[in-house]
Amino acid sequence: MSPVEPRPGEKRILDEDCAEDNLKNGILMLTNQRIIFETTKGTLLTLSKKTEEAALDIPLDNITSVKTEGFIATKLVLVTNGVGYKFGVYSNRKWAKAIEEQIKAHKSSI
Repeated sequence: MSPVEPRPGEKRILDEDCAEDNLKNGILMLTNQRIIFETTKGTLLTLSKKTEEAALDIPLDNITSVKTEGFIATKLVLVTNGVGYKFGVYSNRKWAKAIEEQIKAHKSSI
């Protein structure tokens, strides 16, 4: 997959540099239509990051569960099509609430 282009009417709600347990480092983005995780590769020498590819592009309709887990090392957990993804975002409760709000708003607009 290549970097993701915005869709018509799509608005970015949240984005954050984070890591997913299996997909490693990247940028997690929530829009009013989907969740996107683009992998990144950083260089310590120049302290720069480059977006590589969209590892996940999940429409909000496909998300079956959103929750948080952990006490010290907290994670945002998304389940879609029976597969769980665990993201180490800074404020996992904020993310979970925002995702649930966007899913609810998206369902009511259909």
